[in-house]
Amino acid sequence: MSTAAVICNGEFPRKEYPRYLISTADYIVCCDGALEKYLRHFSRTPDLVIGDMDSLPRQLRRKYSSLILHVGEQEHNDQTKAVRHILSARPDVDTIHIFGATGLREDHTVGNLSLLMEYRRMFPGTEVSIDIISDRSTAFAITDSIDLHVGEGRRFSIFSPDNSLTIKSSGLQWPTDEVIWDNWWKGTLNRATADVVSLVFSHPSIALVILD
Repeated sequence: MSTAAVICNGEFPRKEYPRYLISTADYIVCCDGALEKYLRHFSRTPDLVIGDMDSLPRQLRRKYSSLILHVGEQEHNDQTKAVRHILSARPDVDTIHIFGATGLREDHTVGNLSLLMEYRRMFPGTEVSIDIISDRSTAFAITDSIDLHVGEGRRFSIFSPDNSLTIKSSGLQWPTDEVIWDNWWKGTLNRATADVVSLVFSHPSIALVILD
């Protein structure tokens, strides 16, 4: 199996870990104008540039025309277009790392992070792991009870749009058993007190986990 890297047009990672994941990815997709940022940091030519091409300079459009997949519809953003393409065109991929999805604009950050939960609805049954990685955090969606091997002391936040959901937890400094998920802050700023954090859902649903 193989990994794919999606490069969005937000804050480009500078730390060694995310840059290592980009450099070792088997398949690299740049979202529209993110190609320009990517080329400032990596000499390797990406495999695809996808989007409506509204933010890609004309000279780069000409130079990399053979790599461009123009998708003009506006119902989905370029990040989603990239994920959708990989899931349909690359059955060998079992992990998708998304970079540059956060920073610069708060509205883009919130929207892109929430899309991790939406992908579990858009692509039911997929076993492909999809996360957003930045210099500060790793974010991913979960849909049911799970044991997460995160390491003691790691900062840990949970978000969910389902206020009927109960998440019982162990291995966290502040248990989430009584949390009602009716606002974004309710499960934030927690910390792992054990190497493994166990989350038990009252029913299959959706939640977003962000680790430092």
